[in-house]
Amino acid sequence: MQTFSKLLSITALTASLMLGLGTWADAAQRTDFKVAWSIYVGWMPWGYAADHGIVKKWADKYGIKIEVTQFNDYVESMNQYTAGAFDAVTLTNMDGLSIPAAGGVDTTAVIVGDFSNGNDAVILKDKASLADIKGQNVNLVEFSVSHYLLARALEGIKMTERDVKVVNTSDADMVAAYKTADVTAVVTWNPLVSTILEDPTAKKVFDSSQVPGEIIDLMVANTGVLKDNPNFGKALAGIWYETAALLTADSADGKAAREAMGSASGTDLKGFEAQLAATKLFAKPADAVAFTASGSLPKTMDLVRNFLFEKGLLGNGAPSADVIGIEMPDGKILGDSGNVKLRFTESYMKAAADASL
Repeated sequence: MQTFSKLLSITALTASLMLGLGTWADAAQRTDFKVAWSIYVGWMPWGYAADHGIVKKWADKYGIKIEVTQFNDYVESMNQYTAGAFDAVTLTNMDGLSIPAAGGVDTTAVIVGDFSNGNDAVILKDKASLADIKGQNVNLVEFSVSHYLLARALEGIKMTERDVKVVNTSDADMVAAYKTADVTAVVTWNPLVSTILEDPTAKKVFDSSQVPGEIIDLMVANTGVLKDNPNFGKALAGIWYETAALLTADSADGKAAREAMGSASGTDLKGFEAQLAATKLFAKPADAVAFTASGSLPKTMDLVRNFLFEKGLLGNGAPSADVIGIEMPDGKILGDSGNVKLRFTESYMKAAADASL
Protein backbone atom coordinates (compact mmCIF):
# COMPACT_ATOMS: atom_id res chain seq x y z
CA MET A 1 0.00 0.00 0.00
CA GLN A 2 1.26 3.49 -0.81
CA THR A 3 2.06 5.63 2.15
CA PHE A 4 0.08 8.79 2.69
CA SER A 5 3.24 10.87 2.24
CA LYS A 6 3.71 9.42 -1.25
CA LEU A 7 0.12 10.23 -2.05
CA LEU A 8 0.72 13.77 -0.85
CA SER A 9 3.73 14.22 -3.14
CA ILE A 10 1.81 12.88 -6.13
CA THR A 11 -1.12 15.11 -5.25
CA ALA A 12 1.03 18.25 -5.12
CA LEU A 13 2.49 17.46 -8.54
CA THR A 14 -0.91 16.71 -10.02
CA ALA A 15 -2.33 19.92 -8.59
CA SER A 16 0.35 22.02 -10.21
CA LEU A 17 -0.34 20.39 -13.55
CA MET A 18 -4.09 20.73 -13.23
CA LEU A 19 -3.88 24.36 -12.21
CA GLY A 20 -2.06 25.07 -15.44
CA LEU A 21 -4.73 23.39 -17.54
CA GLY A 22 -8.08 23.18 -15.91
CA THR A 23 -10.93 24.31 -13.80
CA TRP A 24 -9.35 26.79 -11.41
CA ALA A 25 -7.12 28.53 -13.92
CA ASP A 26 -10.32 29.58 -15.66
CA ALA A 27 -12.21 30.24 -12.41
CA ALA A 28 -13.77 33.64 -13.09
CA GLN A 29 -17.56 33.58 -12.97
CA ARG A 30 -19.00 30.13 -13.47
CA THR A 31 -22.32 28.37 -13.19
CA ASP A 32 -21.32 24.74 -12.58
CA PHE A 33 -19.57 23.47 -9.44
CA LYS A 34 -18.52 20.10 -8.07
CA VAL A 35 -18.48 19.08 -4.40
CA ALA A 36 -16.93 15.92 -2.93
CA TRP A 37 -17.80 14.32 0.39
CA SER A 38 -17.19 11.05 2.25
CA ILE A 39 -19.07 9.02 4.84
CA TYR A 40 -18.92 10.49 8.34
CA VAL A 41 -21.71 11.44 10.74
CA GLY A 42 -20.96 15.16 10.44
CA TRP A 43 -20.94 15.03 6.64
CA MET A 44 -24.02 12.87 6.03
CA PRO A 45 -26.19 16.01 5.54
CA TRP A 46 -24.44 16.62 2.19
CA GLY A 47 -25.57 13.33 0.71
CA TYR A 48 -29.06 13.74 2.14
CA ALA A 49 -29.34 17.27 0.77
CA ALA A 50 -28.32 16.07 -2.69
CA ASP A 51 -30.84 13.23 -2.62
CA HIS A 52 -33.75 15.31 -1.31
CA GLY A 53 -33.63 18.40 -3.48
CA ILE A 54 -32.04 20.77 -0.96
CA VAL A 55 -28.87 21.17 -3.03
CA LYS A 56 -30.91 21.93 -6.14
CA LYS A 57 -33.11 24.39 -4.23
CA TRP A 58 -30.16 26.53 -3.11
CA ALA A 59 -28.28 26.19 -6.38
CA ASP A 60 -31.38 27.33 -8.26
CA LYS A 61 -31.70 30.32 -5.93
CA TYR A 62 -28.32 31.56 -7.13
CA GLY A 63 -28.67 30.46 -10.73
CA ILE A 64 -25.96 27.81 -10.51
CA LYS A 65 -25.61 24.03 -10.63
CA ILE A 66 -23.91 22.00 -7.89
CA GLU A 67 -22.98 18.36 -8.41
CA VAL A 68 -22.39 16.46 -5.16
CA THR A 69 -20.31 13.26 -5.30
CA GLN A 70 -19.78 10.72 -2.52
CA PHE A 71 -16.37 9.05 -2.12
CA ASN A 72 -15.90 5.78 -0.27
CA ASP A 73 -12.23 6.64 0.30
CA TYR A 74 -11.73 9.84 2.27
CA VAL A 75 -8.11 10.33 1.18
CA GLU A 76 -9.07 10.01 -2.48
CA SER A 77 -11.74 12.72 -2.12
CA MET A 78 -9.11 15.14 -0.84
CA ASN A 79 -6.63 14.16 -3.53
CA GLN A 80 -9.25 14.78 -6.22
CA TYR A 81 -10.05 18.21 -4.77
CA THR A 82 -6.36 19.08 -4.56
CA ALA A 83 -5.89 17.98 -8.17
CA GLY A 84 -8.60 20.43 -9.27
CA ALA A 85 -11.33 17.93 -10.12
CA PHE A 86 -13.65 19.38 -7.44
CA ASP A 87 -14.33 22.90 -6.21
CA ALA A 88 -15.11 21.94 -2.61
CA VAL A 89 -14.66 18.97 -0.30
CA THR A 90 -15.43 17.83 3.23
CA LEU A 91 -12.31 17.35 5.35
CA THR A 92 -10.86 18.01 8.79
CA ASN A 93 -8.84 21.04 9.85
CA MET A 94 -5.66 18.97 9.95
CA ASP A 95 -6.14 17.28 6.60
CA GLY A 96 -6.98 20.63 5.02
CA LEU A 97 -3.54 21.85 6.02
CA SER A 98 -1.60 18.69 5.18
CA ILE A 99 -3.11 17.95 1.76
CA PRO A 100 -4.54 20.86 -0.27
CA ALA A 101 -2.71 23.65 1.58
CA ALA A 102 0.61 21.79 1.61
CA GLY A 103 -0.06 20.90 -2.03
CA GLY A 104 -0.18 24.60 -2.89
CA VAL A 105 -3.96 24.95 -3.19
CA ASP A 106 -5.30 28.07 -1.45
CA THR A 107 -8.28 26.75 0.49
CA THR A 108 -11.01 28.44 2.55
CA ALA A 109 -13.16 26.87 5.25
CA VAL A 110 -16.66 27.91 4.20
CA ILE A 111 -18.45 25.99 6.95
CA VAL A 112 -17.21 24.80 10.34
CA GLY A 113 -19.74 22.02 10.75
CA ASP A 114 -18.77 20.29 13.98
CA PHE A 115 -15.97 18.90 16.03
CA SER A 116 -15.48 15.30 16.99
CA ASN A 117 -16.47 14.75 20.61
CA GLY A 118 -15.99 11.00 20.80
CA ASN A 119 -16.40 9.92 17.17
CA ASP A 120 -12.67 9.26 16.72
CA ALA A 121 -11.24 6.51 18.89
CA VAL A 122 -8.32 4.28 19.79
CA ILE A 123 -9.50 0.66 19.98
CA LEU A 124 -7.58 -2.32 21.33
CA LYS A 125 -8.39 -5.99 20.91
CA ASP A 126 -8.95 -7.77 24.25
CA LYS A 127 -7.15 -5.00 26.15
CA ALA A 128 -8.95 -2.42 28.27
CA SER A 129 -6.19 0.08 29.07
CA LEU A 130 -4.50 2.57 26.76
CA ALA A 131 -1.17 1.63 28.35
CA ASP A 132 -1.59 -1.83 26.81
CA ILE A 133 -0.93 -0.31 23.39
CA LYS A 134 2.82 -0.37 24.07
CA GLY A 135 4.68 -2.53 21.58
CA GLN A 136 1.65 -3.09 19.36
CA ASN A 137 1.16 -2.47 15.66
CA VAL A 138 -1.49 0.24 15.30
CA ASN A 139 -3.55 0.33 12.10
CA LEU A 140 -4.71 3.78 11.03
CA VAL A 141 -4.80 6.17 8.07
CA GLU A 142 -1.26 7.45 8.36
CA PHE A 143 -0.85 11.20 8.93
CA SER A 144 -4.63 11.69 9.18
CA VAL A 145 -6.54 12.88 12.25
CA SER A 146 -6.33 9.28 13.51
CA HIS A 147 -2.55 9.61 13.60
CA TYR A 148 -2.91 12.93 15.41
CA LEU A 149 -5.33 11.36 17.94
CA LEU A 150 -2.86 8.55 18.58
CA ALA A 151 -0.09 11.08 19.24
CA ARG A 152 -2.30 13.02 21.67
CA ALA A 153 -3.34 9.80 23.43
CA LEU A 154 0.25 8.61 23.83
CA GLU A 155 1.30 12.04 25.07
CA GLY A 156 -1.19 11.72 27.93
CA ILE A 157 0.41 8.52 29.23
CA LYS A 158 4.02 9.66 28.75
CA MET A 159 4.56 7.52 25.65
CA THR A 160 5.53 8.44 22.10
CA GLU A 161 5.20 6.85 18.69
CA ARG A 162 8.45 5.06 19.33
CA ASP A 163 6.48 2.84 21.72
CA VAL A 164 4.25 1.51 18.91
CA LYS A 165 4.44 0.77 15.20
CA VAL A 166 2.02 2.57 12.88
CA VAL A 167 0.59 0.51 10.01
CA ASN A 168 -0.94 2.63 7.24
CA THR A 169 -4.44 1.32 6.45
CA SER A 170 -7.16 2.84 4.27
CA ASP A 171 -10.40 3.73 6.01
CA ALA A 172 -12.14 1.59 3.39
CA ASP A 173 -10.21 -1.44 4.68
CA MET A 174 -10.26 -0.76 8.42
CA VAL A 175 -13.21 -2.92 9.50
CA ALA A 176 -11.99 -5.91 7.52
CA ALA A 177 -8.47 -5.41 8.88
CA TYR A 178 -9.69 -5.46 12.48
CA LYS A 179 -11.33 -8.85 11.90
CA THR A 180 -7.98 -10.43 11.05
CA ALA A 181 -5.94 -12.11 13.77
CA ASP A 182 -2.86 -9.97 13.12
CA VAL A 183 -4.57 -6.64 13.85
CA THR A 184 -4.79 -5.85 17.56
CA ALA A 185 -5.02 -2.04 17.66
CA VAL A 186 -6.74 0.51 15.41
CA VAL A 187 -7.45 4.22 15.42
CA THR A 188 -10.34 5.35 13.25
CA TRP A 189 -13.55 7.39 13.08
CA ASN A 190 -17.29 6.75 12.93
CA PRO A 191 -19.16 4.92 11.50
CA LEU A 192 -16.16 2.57 11.48
CA VAL A 193 -15.69 2.94 15.25
CA SER A 194 -19.27 1.82 15.95
CA THR A 195 -18.97 -1.13 13.59
CA ILE A 196 -15.69 -2.32 15.11
CA LEU A 197 -17.03 -1.90 18.67
CA GLU A 198 -19.79 -4.40 17.85
CA ASP A 199 -17.05 -7.04 18.10
CA PRO A 200 -16.88 -8.26 21.72
CA THR A 201 -13.07 -8.20 21.57
CA ALA A 202 -12.99 -4.46 20.80
CA LYS A 203 -12.31 -2.07 23.69
CA LYS A 204 -12.31 1.72 23.29
CA VAL A 205 -9.40 3.07 25.35
CA PHE A 206 -9.26 6.73 24.21
CA ASP A 207 -11.44 9.02 22.11
CA SER A 208 -11.68 12.56 20.83
CA SER A 209 -13.88 13.74 23.71
CA GLN A 210 -10.62 13.76 25.68
CA VAL A 211 -9.19 16.40 23.31
CA PRO A 212 -12.39 18.42 22.60
CA GLY A 213 -12.42 20.95 19.79
CA GLU A 214 -9.24 19.69 18.14
CA ILE A 215 -10.63 17.50 15.34
CA ILE A 216 -12.81 19.91 13.39
CA ASP A 217 -14.96 18.92 10.42
CA LEU A 218 -15.20 21.41 7.59
CA MET A 219 -16.59 22.10 4.16
CA VAL A 220 -13.80 23.86 2.31
CA ALA A 221 -13.60 25.36 -1.16
CA ASN A 222 -10.92 26.71 -3.46
CA THR A 223 -10.28 30.31 -2.44
CA GLY A 224 -10.03 31.57 -6.01
CA VAL A 225 -13.29 29.92 -6.99
CA LEU A 226 -15.03 31.48 -3.97
CA LYS A 227 -13.58 34.91 -4.69
CA ASP A 228 -14.92 34.87 -8.23
CA ASN A 229 -18.16 33.08 -7.31
CA PRO A 230 -19.33 34.12 -3.83
CA ASN A 231 -22.79 32.75 -4.57
CA PHE A 232 -21.29 29.27 -4.55
CA GLY A 233 -20.25 29.79 -0.92
CA LYS A 234 -23.64 31.25 -0.05
CA ALA A 235 -25.38 28.23 -1.60
CA LEU A 236 -23.18 25.84 0.38
CA ALA A 237 -24.08 27.64 3.61
CA GLY A 238 -27.77 27.59 2.75
CA ILE A 239 -27.64 23.87 1.98
CA TRP A 240 -25.81 23.05 5.19
CA TYR A 241 -27.94 25.01 7.63
CA GLU A 242 -31.26 23.93 6.14
CA THR A 243 -30.20 20.29 6.29
CA ALA A 244 -28.59 20.59 9.73
CA ALA A 245 -31.81 22.10 11.11
CA LEU A 246 -33.72 19.12 9.76
CA LEU A 247 -31.12 16.71 11.12
CA THR A 248 -31.59 18.02 14.66
CA ALA A 249 -35.36 18.59 14.50
CA ASP A 250 -37.54 16.88 17.10
CA SER A 251 -40.18 16.02 14.55
CA ALA A 252 -41.30 13.24 12.25
CA ASP A 253 -39.37 14.83 9.39
CA GLY A 254 -36.26 15.10 11.55
CA LYS A 255 -36.50 11.46 12.56
CA ALA A 256 -36.96 10.42 8.94
CA ALA A 257 -33.89 12.42 7.96
CA ARG A 258 -31.78 10.80 10.70
CA GLU A 259 -33.02 7.37 9.66
CA ALA A 260 -32.08 8.05 6.05
CA MET A 261 -28.63 9.37 6.98
CA GLY A 262 -28.06 6.44 9.31
CA SER A 263 -28.99 3.95 6.60
CA ALA A 264 -26.73 5.70 4.10
CA SER A 265 -23.82 5.43 6.55
CA GLY A 266 -24.41 1.73 7.22
CA THR A 267 -26.26 1.92 10.53
CA ASP A 268 -29.78 2.42 11.87
CA LEU A 269 -31.51 5.31 13.64
CA LYS A 270 -30.21 4.28 17.07
CA GLY A 271 -26.66 3.89 15.79
CA PHE A 272 -26.71 7.18 13.95
CA GLU A 273 -28.10 9.07 16.93
CA ALA A 274 -25.32 7.56 19.07
CA GLN A 275 -22.78 8.98 16.62
CA LEU A 276 -24.51 12.36 16.72
CA ALA A 277 -24.25 12.29 20.51
CA ALA A 278 -20.46 12.00 20.10
CA THR A 279 -20.43 15.03 17.79
CA LYS A 280 -20.51 18.69 18.75
CA LEU A 281 -22.64 19.73 15.78
CA PHE A 282 -22.95 23.39 14.89
CA ALA A 283 -26.46 23.20 13.49
CA LYS A 284 -27.01 26.91 14.15
CA PRO A 285 -24.77 29.35 12.27
CA ALA A 286 -24.37 31.65 15.27
CA ASP A 287 -22.80 28.77 17.24
CA ALA A 288 -20.40 28.02 14.38
CA VAL A 289 -19.42 31.70 14.17
CA ALA A 290 -18.76 31.84 17.92
CA PHE A 291 -16.56 28.74 17.83
CA THR A 292 -14.65 29.88 14.75
CA ALA A 293 -13.99 33.31 16.25
CA SER A 294 -12.93 31.94 19.64
CA GLY A 295 -9.39 31.92 20.93
CA SER A 296 -9.31 28.13 20.87
CA LEU A 297 -9.03 27.86 17.07
CA PRO A 298 -5.55 29.46 16.77
CA LYS A 299 -4.32 27.26 19.65
CA THR A 300 -5.67 24.14 17.98
CA MET A 301 -4.19 25.01 14.61
CA ASP A 302 -0.84 25.67 16.27
CA LEU A 303 -0.91 22.15 17.74
CA VAL A 304 -1.91 20.73 14.37
CA ARG A 305 0.70 22.53 12.28
CA ASN A 306 3.48 21.51 14.65
CA PHE A 307 2.34 17.88 14.52
CA LEU A 308 2.38 18.00 10.72
CA PHE A 309 5.80 19.66 10.63
CA GLU A 310 7.21 16.94 12.88
CA LYS A 311 5.83 14.35 10.43
CA GLY A 312 7.34 16.13 7.42
CA LEU A 313 3.93 16.94 5.93
CA LEU A 314 4.25 20.66 5.29
CA GLY A 315 6.29 20.27 2.11
CA ASN A 316 9.70 18.94 1.20
CA GLY A 317 12.43 20.72 3.13
CA ALA A 318 10.03 22.87 5.15
CA PRO A 319 12.26 24.73 7.63
CA SER A 320 9.59 25.12 10.31
CA ALA A 321 5.88 24.92 11.06
CA ASP A 322 5.66 28.53 9.85
CA VAL A 323 6.16 27.58 6.20
CA ILE A 324 2.41 27.72 5.41
CA GLY A 325 0.27 30.65 6.50
CA ILE A 326 -3.07 29.98 8.19
CA GLU A 327 -5.43 32.96 8.26
CA MET A 328 -7.87 33.32 11.14
CA PRO A 329 -11.26 35.08 10.86
CA ASP A 330 -9.85 38.25 12.42
CA GLY A 331 -7.13 38.44 9.77
CA LYS A 332 -4.32 37.31 12.04
CA ILE A 333 -1.98 34.76 10.49
CA LEU A 334 -0.15 31.80 11.92
CA GLY A 335 3.01 31.21 9.92
CA ASP A 336 4.13 32.83 6.69
CA SER A 337 1.91 35.77 5.72
CA GLY A 338 3.37 35.57 2.21
CA ASN A 339 2.25 31.97 1.75
CA VAL A 340 -1.28 31.78 3.16
CA LYS A 341 -2.92 28.57 1.91
CA LEU A 342 -5.57 27.80 4.55
CA ARG A 343 -8.15 30.37 5.60
CA PHE A 344 -10.92 30.40 8.17
CA THR A 345 -13.73 32.85 7.54
CA GLU A 346 -16.98 33.66 9.31
CA SER A 347 -18.51 35.42 6.32
CA TYR A 348 -20.75 32.69 4.89
CA MET A 349 -21.80 31.37 8.30
CA LYS A 350 -22.46 34.91 9.50
CA ALA A 351 -24.64 35.57 6.46
CA ALA A 352 -26.68 32.52 7.41
CA ALA A 353 -26.91 33.70 11.02
CA ASP A 354 -28.11 37.09 9.84
CA ALA A 355 -30.59 35.44 7.45
CA SER A 356 -29.02 37.38 4.59
CA LEU A 357 -28.24 34.45 2.31
